[in-house]
Amino acid sequence: MRVFRTFDELSASVGEVLGSSSWLLVDQARVDAFAECTGDHQWIHVDVARSEAGPFGGTIAHGFLTLSLIPALQAEVFVLETPGPKLNYGVNKLRFPAPLLVGRRVRDTCTLLEVTELPAGRQVVVRHVVEIEGEGKPALVADAVALLLNV
Repeated sequence: MRVFRTFDELSASVGEVLGSSSWLLVDQARVDAFAECTGDHQWIHVDVARSEAGPFGGTIAHGFLTLSLIPALQAEVFVLETPGPKLNYGVNKLRFPAPLLVGRRVRDTCTLLEVTELPAGRQVVVRHVVEIEGEGKPALVADAVALLLNV
């Protein structure tokens, strides 16, 4: 795991693949819990019997569930111990290239794309590629933006 304690350490690593998380199983219980939290009970996510005859041959995880896994997966790859608060700012690019079938495992590979100096601190852009074990296309590609504020 990479640990960044200063803005200079972070800036020096722009362009680097920071590493990959371990594999995480996305099971039906997780998908069902996400459906409860978000109110998205579309049958392709929660109706196992109906989904078996559907376009994917089984239930699939919500795209936004996959996105919501990034903080936990990223924490295995790198940590920001820079001074000051850290805020999610947005996502510059977000795509879901392949459906994530329930019961499959995923992992996140993080690449540091940009560190931009701002009056309030730094803006950091990290590309997350959440691959599906054994699949050619990832479940998610996202360029996540964070603000690291000065103390």
